[in-house]
This record gives sequence, C-alpha cells and structure tokens, in this order.
Amino acid sequence: MTPQYQTFHFVGYQFDDASKTLRCTYAFDDVVQFSETYTFNFDFVAFDYNQLDRALQNLFIMAGISYYKAYLAPTIQTNQLPLDALRAAFFAEVYQKGLGEFFYVNQLDPTTSIPFVANSAEPLPPITTAVQDGLLIGLGGGKDSLFTLEALRDDTKRMATWTLGHAEQLAPMVQRTGLPHLQVERTIDPSLLEHNKLGARNGHVPISAIMATVGTVVGVLAGYNTAIVSNEHSANEPTLTYNGVAINHQYSKSQDFETAYQNLLQADFAGSVQYLSFLRPLSELLISELFVKLALDTYRDVFSSCNRAFVQSSTSMSWCGQCPKCAFTFLMLTPFADPSVVQGLFGGRNLLTDPNLHATYQQILGIAGDKPLECVGTILESRVAMQMATKVYPELADKFVFDAPPADYNYKAMQPSNLAPEYTRAIQHALYL
Repeated sequence: MTPQYQTFHFVGYQFDDASKTLRCTYAFDDVVQFSETYTFNFDFVAFDYNQLDRALQNLFIMAGISYYKAYLAPTIQTNQLPLDALRAAFFAEVYQKGLGEFFYVNQLDPTTSIPFVANSAEPLPPITTAVQDGLLIGLGGGKDSLFTLEALRDDTKRMATWTLGHAEQLAPMVQRTGLPHLQVERTIDPSLLEHNKLGARNGHVPISAIMATVGTVVGVLAGYNTAIVSNEHSANEPTLTYNGVAINHQYSKSQDFETAYQNLLQADFAGSVQYLSFLRPLSELLISELFVKLALDTYRDVFSSCNRAFVQSSTSMSWCGQCPKCAFTFLMLTPFADPSVVQGLFGGRNLLTDPNLHATYQQILGIAGDKPLECVGTILESRVAMQMATKVYPELADKFVFDAPPADYNYKAMQPSNLAPEYTRAIQHALYL
C-alpha cells in the first residue's frame, strides 16, 4: 500500500556561487526528505542577484513536481517562499495538466486539483534589470532544435546553445554547431527510486516545463535575455481522452504552457527575460522538410530523436528503431531525404515495412487505438506524410488504410502563434533558401 502523507513541503533552495550549484530540498510531513541539485558548468556574467533569485524560485517550485507526484499529499506548504495569486494559479495549472499522463497511467482522477495556495496578498514586484541581448538555444538532441539553430544562425544577435545533462553523449553535436555552449547537470535524488520500489507512484512529469525554468536561470547567469525552445504547433494536439479529460503527453511543449510561462515571466521581469518557441507556427512535417534542407547533412551522425537514446547510462547517440519516436521520425523524413540516408540512421532498415511496427503506425495514423504516449505529430500530418511516403515506397499503398486528408490541407501553412515578426521572417527565409 502507498504510504499516506498530509503535506508536501518546499523546504528550501540554496545557490552556491563557488560550486555553481543549486540545491532544492522537499519533504513529506517532515518525515521523508528529497534533495536534487543543478550544476551550471559555465562562466557567469555580472548578474543581478534579485533577478537570479526570482528565476531560482520558479525552478525550485517547478522541479518539485518530480517528488510531489510520489505521494500526492492533499496539502502543499511553500513555507517562507512568497507565492502571489498569479504564481499559485500558474503552478497549480502546470502541475495538474502536466501530470495528466501520470493520472491516466496510474488510473487516478485527471481532474485532481493541485493545492497551491497564495500566501502573498499583493503581486510580487517585477525585477526589471536588463539582461544582455542574446539568443539561448536549447538543444535536446533531435532534429527540431537543430533546425531552429540553423534557421537563426544568421541572426544579428549573440547566440549560444545549452543542454541539460548527457554532456558526453551530446558533445559531438555541440562541437559540430561551432557556437558557445552552456552545460547544466541535474542530479535527481537517488532515494526517489527506492521509494518507487516501495509503492510511491511514478510516471511522466512535464520535463519541458522544468527545462523552461532551467533555461531562464541559464540566461540570467550567462547574460542571454531570450531562451528559445523548439516546440511545434503539433504539440497542441491531445494524445487521448481519459474520463472526459484531454490528456496531452506534450502539454509542457504546448502553446497553453508557453503562453502561461510567458505571462509569468512578464510579471516577474517585465520583458527583460523572455521565453519562446521558434517552431510554434510549424507542423512537424514542414520542420522535417526544412531540417533535411538545412541540417541533416551536417548532423546526421550526431543527432537522435529516440528517447531510448537518452537513458541515464547512455554515452553516445543511437536509434533503437523499435519505439514510436523512431517510427514517427522515419515517417517524417521519408518524403524529403534520400531513402539510403534515412534507412542508414536505423541500421539500413525500412521501418515503414517492419511488421513489428505495424501496430505503432496504426496508432500514429489514428487507425487503431490512441496515439502513443510519445512526442509524435498530429494524426492529420502523419497521414499526409504516409501518402507522400508511398511515392518513395509504392508497396505501402495498401498497407495502411485511412480516410484521405482534406484536399485543402497544406502542411506548409503557418499556424496561429504569438511569435514575433522577426522570427516569422527567419522561418520564411528558411522556406525559400
């Protein structure tokens, strides 16, 4: 039986300049305690400590979701940490929606409210200290962030990349970019795994939300005012419906999360620190086409979109060729890249004709079952991609049967977003290179 605790405590956080390390400590009922650390392995600029502290507060609260989910205590205590109404509502929403898949997998109520309570009657005042102009590109290891980097490479602003963990594994890619790089290491409390073995709940957390708050801290410490991620329009589509609630594996990559976090940053920093997704108006299919045009030749031996490549013990890039991410990436690249290049990523295999992946493709195409609980695109664009793939592999014509996409669907159409015109122009430039 899972132990019951009444209160989840945000005990405190400490940032040590000398070791460049942040320690975050959490507890249940002052009985069970967890600590995790972040080490920022790069040179710092002369930052504003008040600005850094506000960014650290947001990271501290966001990272707590990894531990809160273990026992889902009915009360949350933020202790001396100031929490105004906007902040309490933001974290309550992100925890609730970000744990949607966790609720589904553990067969819990997906409408479970998260009990963040404001303890400050007045809004926290914004900190308006200017941060140097610069673009901080988050690298995840896959095609999306590499396209973003190459599309923005000619921007007149300073540019650097950053990564969270997997330093050795990502080193060849990082070196290939030729840009300044900022590396962060996260160490999760190892005792969390022991609690899982004893009955604590486990499951998906909104890791992209945690990374968003880490990126803000990196920007303040290194002097880059705009953190850029690579979350596309397709991330807005729910993965499945559970007890009448839309569950989105990619919630923390969605426009909903992006807008909510942008609003929080505006309240905190009044525009001096920003966060945005460069790919927000784009379909996965268009991103794939542009990636092949701008980046595939440069990075094809050092990138991977396979989640299994990023387990804790991994030290090099790889593709398993068995998971939904591999299946989806193969499908997206097939219409645009030479077949030998795409198959070369997967040991010479054609995943589209692999009988072991037939059921996976049926899910991706919306033929049978729900979409996989992975970062895959919309059913519509997947169907368009499969139609295009039949021109490369005619034997696919009768392999998957689905309703034809609407005749007026255009995967190249720009979808609604709040992306600034300068970034839209960069996308248009990439389209016509």
